[in-house]
Parts: sequence; C-alpha cells; structure tokens
Amino acid sequence: MPSRRALRRSPPPRQSPQAAADAKEAASPWLPSSSSTSSSSSSASALVRRSAAFSAAGPRGGSGTRVYPLRDFPGGDAAALGGAFRDNVRWLLKQWSCVPGSVSAWRALLSDERTGALVPVIAVEELAASSPLPLCDLCRCAGWSHHWVSKRKYHFIIPAVVDWDQPFRADGLLGHSEHLLHGLIHSNGFGHLLTLRGRVGGSTFLSGCQIMDIWDQLCTALRVRAVSVVDLTQKYSVDLRLLLGVAQSKTWFTRWGYCLAKGCFSVSRSTYTAALEALAALPVDCLRSRHVRRVVTIYRRLSSKPLVTVREFLLCLLDWKHREPPLSPPPVKASSRLMFLLPKSCMMKRPRQPCQRFEDVVDLLECRWSKKRLLSAANVVVAKLREHADGTKITRQAVRDAARGGIGDTGLLDFVIKSLNNTVVGNHIVRRVPDPENRVLHFSLEEYAEPEPQPQADHELEPVELDAENTPPAVRWPNAAEAERDLRAVYRAMVGARSEAAQAVLDCKHWVKWWGLRDESDDQLRFLVEWRPQPWEATELTRPMPPGDIVVVPLHASIGELLVEAEHALRDTYCFFENFQAESLDGITGDKWDPVMLGGAESGDTIGVHGHGADMETGLRCQGGADAWEVQCVCGAQDDDGERMVACDACNVWHHTRCVGIADGAPVPPLFLCISCSGALMAAGPISG
Repeated sequence: MPSRRALRRSPPPRQSPQAAADAKEAASPWLPSSSSTSSSSSSASALVRRSAAFSAAGPRGGSGTRVYPLRDFPGGDAAALGGAFRDNVRWLLKQWSCVPGSVSAWRALLSDERTGALVPVIAVEELAASSPLPLCDLCRCAGWSHHWVSKRKYHFIIPAVVDWDQPFRADGLLGHSEHLLHGLIHSNGFGHLLTLRGRVGGSTFLSGCQIMDIWDQLCTALRVRAVSVVDLTQKYSVDLRLLLGVAQSKTWFTRWGYCLAKGCFSVSRSTYTAALEALAALPVDCLRSRHVRRVVTIYRRLSSKPLVTVREFLLCLLDWKHREPPLSPPPVKASSRLMFLLPKSCMMKRPRQPCQRFEDVVDLLECRWSKKRLLSAANVVVAKLREHADGTKITRQAVRDAARGGIGDTGLLDFVIKSLNNTVVGNHIVRRVPDPENRVLHFSLEEYAEPEPQPQADHELEPVELDAENTPPAVRWPNAAEAERDLRAVYRAMVGARSEAAQAVLDCKHWVKWWGLRDESDDQLRFLVEWRPQPWEATELTRPMPPGDIVVVPLHASIGELLVEAEHALRDTYCFFENFQAESLDGITGDKWDPVMLGGAESGDTIGVHGHGADMETGLRCQGGADAWEVQCVCGAQDDDGERMVACDACNVWHHTRCVGIADGAPVPPLFLCISCSGALMAAGPISG
C-alpha cells in the first residue's frame, strides 16, 4: 500500500477526451473552445451544441447568462426604454449576469443562427473617482472639453476571439487593445467608439458591418445622445475615408449616420467638400502613372464606359470584385496548314479588322521601354516604309534592315515590328499579312482617314487565315486581387496629383453621430436641464457651458417634481454636482404644486436650474481639466484636435508641430518660441551689457 506522500503525488485519474471536453464546457459553457489541438470541424460542432443548448434553455442559458439573437440585440424590452441613458443602462445591466469575481462587470451572449457561434459582450462600469484617468482625452479631442466630468463610464466590449475562453477581469479588459469592439459611454449619454475590428482585424464569426450594427443598435436602444469616432479605417492598404470620400462622397461610418464633427488643422467642412470634389473631378488621363494609363484602357474596354474622372474609375474598381467574367467560347487551335487543306471556295472570310492607334496598343503592352521610346521607334519604322515601299509590300526582314540604322536597340525594334498590325501611326495605317505561298510576313502602308459609319454588310471581305499572327490580343478579365492592386495604384497616383487636397481630406478624421432628444413619447415629458451659476461662480468658469442633462417626468408631473428630478439628475451624473441642491427653475412659471404643462414649458425645452452646492474646488469639473490652456496655431486652430502640439516657452500658447516645421517623428526642441514671441524678441534687438 503506497504511503500518504505517494498518494499525494499520484497523478489524477485520466479522463476520456469526450469527458474532458464536457468538463471544459461545463466550466465555461458560454464560450467557444479555442484549443489549438481541436480541428475546425469539431470547433464548429461544439459551437452548434452550445448554441442549441442555450436555445433550449430559453433567454437565459444554463449558467444564468442572458442570450440574445444577434439581430435582436439588446432585445425588444430595451428598445422600448424611454428614460435617460443613466437609467436605461442600469436597467439593462440588471438583465445581464455578473462576471465572476467582479462587482462592476456584466456579460451577455449573442447567438448567431448562421454559424452557431456565441459571442460574448462584456460591460464594465468605471468610476471617475477611482479611475487612474478620470478625465477623458477623447472628449477633449472631439470638442467636448467643456463637458462636466461624469461620475461613471460604461465600457461595452466584445473581446478578441482568442480570449473568449479566458476568465475575464475588469482591469484586464480595459487595458487590452485587441478587442473586436470597444465602446465607451459616459453617464451623461455622450460616448466614443474606440476600437472596431472586422474579419481583417481577426474576427472569425462577425464582419465589421455586423459589429457596427451591434454597437449602433445598443446606442439607439439605450438612448445615447452622441458618439464620436476617430476614423482611421484602412482597407486595401489605403485610407477608406479618402477612398470612399472621393468615390462615393461619404465614408464607411456614414451609412450609420455619422457626419463630420470637425477637421484637424482648422480644416472646415467647406474645405473638406471642395477637396473631395477636386479629387473626384480629376481626369484619369492626367494621372502620371504608366500602370494607371494601361489599366484604365483595359477597364474602359471591358466595362464599355468612358471612365473619364477619378471618381468614375474608383467606382468601377470598387464594384469590379462583384462582377463575374463573361462566358467566352472555347479557343480555336490555330493551324498553319488550314489554308492548304480547305478548297478556295471554302476559305473563311471575315471583315477587315478595325485599326487601332498605336498609342492605345502601347497602353496594353507590358515591356521595359517607355511609351515615348515605343512611339518614337514606330515613327522610324513608318518613315522607312514610306522610303522603301513606294506603295508595295515589303518583307519583315527588309523593314528591320531599313530601320536598323535609326533604332540602335534591336530588342526595341523587334518588339515594335511585332506590335504593328493594322495599327495607325500618325497619318498611316501599317498592314501586316503573311504571304500564302511562303508564309513570309509583308508590311504595307495606307493613308489613314477617319472611317465613316457603314453597315456590316458593306465591309470589304478578304480571305484570312486563323493563326496567332492575325488574331488580335484578347484583354484578360482582371480578378479581384488585380482589381485591388489597380485600386491602390489609382489611389497613389491621385494623392500624388493632388497632394494638398488629399491631405485636407485625411485631416478630417473626427466624426460624430447625434441622436438628439428623441421626444416621441405621448405619456412623458423630456427636458434639457442646465445649471445657472451665480455671478461669483460664473467668473471662475473659463469654458462655455456644456449642454444640459436629460430629465424625463410623467405627463402630469408638477413643477416641484421636475425640480427634484433635475437635482437628482445633476447629482447622479456629475462629480461637480455631488452636493448640489436645486432651488428654482428658469423657463417655467408657477408654484411647485402646479402642473408642468401649465407653466409655459413644452416637452423638449431647455430648463435652467438655480441652486447652491456646486464644488468649485474639485479637479473633476470639466473634461478638459482645470488648467486654462490656450491654442492659437498659425493654421487657425483654437482648440485641441488630437494632433501633436508644442507650447511656446514664452507665452504658453500651443501650436501644431506640423505647422511650425517640426516633423512628426522629430523631437521637440528644448526651447521653442512661437512666431509672435520670436518676432518680438528680434525686434527688441540684442541686450546690451
């Protein structure tokens, strides 16, 4: 019999693989397995089993976690909420289950019927009083630095797929940057979209549009007032806000109602619109890229569209990956003996081939010579044909020997001669036909005149042979990868042609969606409540007054009840009004027991609140901080826009580093003087001893 020490060291009894998998599911039944040893088919079946188990368990799974259909998130009950965001979010989180080991994190699941996946959604409540970063830099960059500091922030997170089967901790989630979705909403209803990653960013089950739909539905149901986003989205290795702005006059976020909030470096909306139109109207033929000139000819022929401007060409390229190539007949194998095997009466006839200008042919060719050299060599060949042919046919070797003296590069000469076939060069047409007796190629010249439209039956017919020499080169249908390559080439050429306009568009990255008050209920009254400071308090406020807070009262509420709700809203939402006591209301008349509807105020109005107790000493007053910093850049910016800045060491006024000649990667000099201070110093002259 083994000793106790041996018993302690004995390995635990082995489980079968199925029992181990069941135990893992029981420990974390709401998360799909991400084991690297399991196959994709077993993972998919596990997801289906979990989804079926939760569906059988009803709206709450076996572990008590709320499960929502993906298209119905956050549920019909949440969509019917009519209060302010601070009340709606509390109601929603009561429907979710708490994350084990945390009192400030909740979770729910989204069930995708198509794939059977269960997607976790985590909500984390962060208190400003205990947060290491109580002030919001995103509010400052979005133009909301004058907003009061909210007591609570709510983070809504969809973790990365690799983290779905890991235990969640609130502090670990907030410090992680690889989430599929991370949105932040302050308790006053103003929020920010921090992170969104679609399939390119690592999402396995959800696309970027699906994740954006989840976020937009959540904000709409909870009655969020506004959400800002810094648009840095990229695809095909290009900035989407520039690509889609030029092609479609909108960005990727525009489809969800986001509009331009403000531009960096003092770029206005009118400047942004003018820059987009200048880029969109740019002629494609003006782009200095040989690759673009070559591919635009291909797409013009395949799409049967002129594709004159950059906007038309970009729209064609964006739509190209959704097109299917046309069905083509099987190729006919060429035979050099076909002419001799068929009797003369059975020889195939076809209309004389239409002529192409050599400039267009060059755009379709891929070679190491420039277009200018190819055109020059073609003119030399035509000149030699005029000198030696005298209206008769001349062999290929004779053409080569005659043009050899004018073209030193024999490779270039052979390439041009091979490309001249029913081609217009200058005012002449170069014809190339094989001799039916000895198969030797002969060249001839004809005067070129613009053809007049004629019916097909009037075309001259001539006997031809089905061989590779007389068959015009077919234009191959570009696939999706080639269309993306061409899209990047056009994008780079467009930016190079109009760099200032492109930079103006790229400087507009702050976008916002406004939901507004949404006063559509017939049994409720909604007001915006604003604090009215005392005269001595107003002198200490260095920023504009922020927008009022939303207060919802019943239809037959009294003025006194509205006063109580206004006080509760300010104290519950902001750190600045922790001990605030409301005394009276502006914009409404009557006694406290009179109905609000008889006081002259209508639903949707702004009501002022007078009172005392605002904490003028707290550092958590405005999102921009207590310091009265000033921005006066040479570009015209007067507020922080999130770009890199430097302060003058003499006047403490902030300027963009780009505007004062400091590169983005260069360090800030130890001593910096703005233009005004340096000019004043130069005017003062040297200091005498």
